[in-house]
Amino acid sequence: MVNIIDTHCHLYAEEFNDDRADAISRAIGQGISKILLPNIDLDSIDGLHSLADQYPDICIPMMGLHPCYVKEDYQEVLNTIFDLFSKRKYCAVGEIGMDLYWDKTTKDWQADAFIQQVEFAISKNLPLAIHSRNATYELIELLKPFKGKVTGVFHCFSESEELANEIIKLNFLLGLGGVLTFKNAGLPLALAKVDLKHIILETDSPYLAPVPYRGKRNEPSYTRLVADKLAEIKGISAQEIYEVTTANAVGLFLK
Repeated sequence: MVNIIDTHCHLYAEEFNDDRADAISRAIGQGISKILLPNIDLDSIDGLHSLADQYPDICIPMMGLHPCYVKEDYQEVLNTIFDLFSKRKYCAVGEIGMDLYWDKTTKDWQADAFIQQVEFAISKNLPLAIHSRNATYELIELLKPFKGKVTGVFHCFSESEELANEIIKLNFLLGLGGVLTFKNAGLPLALAKVDLKHIILETDSPYLAPVPYRGKRNEPSYTRLVADKLAEIKGISAQEIYEVTTANAVGLFLK
């Protein structure tokens, strides 16, 4: 039996406006049982909530402020986001983190927004969904004081074995998506010694579609392609990948 969880998907994004219901049907057809939805900013909240309300058994919302949207008014935005947790249930605080690829000038704001959201997650006993771009060392250092108090995932992991081990030491999981299938990604080598118990699957739809759809719009049904590639890399059955990564996702987000 195929039962896979896409642990990171922006299915509420405008790229799905013409075929969102069909994309969900295709995902179900490929054995995707849950699609977890991270928030981005204030503008994404209504679409996120609407989708989660329309498909409550499949689409599970998170809530957080993405680092690329941390602006001068971030404290006001965070206050609005934190208030939402008293009004409905979320499976995680996310998508949060740091992104020093696009804009380094907001680094201090990003770090403060990240720490506030980590502390808030601890207060709510919720995991984190972390976005890291050119910032993994910085995020690991920011998380060290909270070791043992919070867990979560570094989503879209695409870095070295060394960083994978540092993340695992913090009791965080690695979220693997379409990058795993890219020819020169280097991920198979980095993951060679990583136990499957530290891995969950995702798409990050509509971004980073796996081969053979690279460069096109990604969608939740493609989580299965990531799973099958991981099975090939690990030299084990696809069914084992499905079962273990799904159990990991349930244990982190849906327990």
